[in-house]
Amino acid sequence: MHILVTNDDGVYAPGLLALVEELRKVGKVTVVAPDRNWSASGHVKTLSRPLRVKNAILADGSPAMACDGAPSDCVALSCMGLLEEPVEMIVSGINPNANLGHDVTYSGTVTAAMEAAIWNLPGIAVSMDAPEHHQGVLDYETAAKVGANVAKMVWKKKIPKNILLNVNVPYCSMEKLNGYRITRQGLRVYHDQLIKREDPQGRPYYWIGGEAPTGVPNEGTDIGALSQRYVSITPLSLDLTAYDFKEILSEWKFD
Repeated sequence: MHILVTNDDGVYAPGLLALVEELRKVGKVTVVAPDRNWSASGHVKTLSRPLRVKNAILADGSPAMACDGAPSDCVALSCMGLLEEPVEMIVSGINPNANLGHDVTYSGTVTAAMEAAIWNLPGIAVSMDAPEHHQGVLDYETAAKVGANVAKMVWKKKIPKNILLNVNVPYCSMEKLNGYRITRQGLRVYHDQLIKREDPQGRPYYWIGGEAPTGVPNEGTDIGALSQRYVSITPLSLDLTAYDFKEILSEWKFD
């Protein structure tokens, strides 16, 4: 199995290396990741400029490729012929913070896995629920092992086309995990605030600030699973059609 690993935190992020080291136990790994941080970049396709790829060396001395495009660009380039050997699976991560509920539309980590689904390849996004404002080095060991476990199961069982898996891992040791749960997207609550300031020339500029998002830990949701120290695995579909409302909408009389 040939696994492409990417992320949205940049090719030198420690979470990527931790994931790579575990996935090497599962199959052949190639790294194509952004050359800088693309957090909260969403699903990007770069068409207005050329994309450049250069060689990089990870902290363990292994080779990688760094692209000046978004995470989804990294996946698309790899699937279109950047790599000599065809890719068979894409694993994105490890994001240091959870991607829950509506986060999936913002997350470069998740949208890299969405790009995999567009190319009819299994895509897995792996995120870790590290505490906000954590001081010191983060421990990615548990999330990396979970990511490798999920990849092995996906390769064994297969997943349908146009489906990706969004995996969120509690920040704890493997021994303290309560297990795995298959979940649905929960309700993410954002606390964004618009902060207006002026530059030295008196011109206004804006920051999106506010407290970190929270969520409603309902049973059966990704947020609920994490709150009980379970790994959350949410299958996501590229089909965003609101089928229930589609039937109602079909009864409207448009002029």
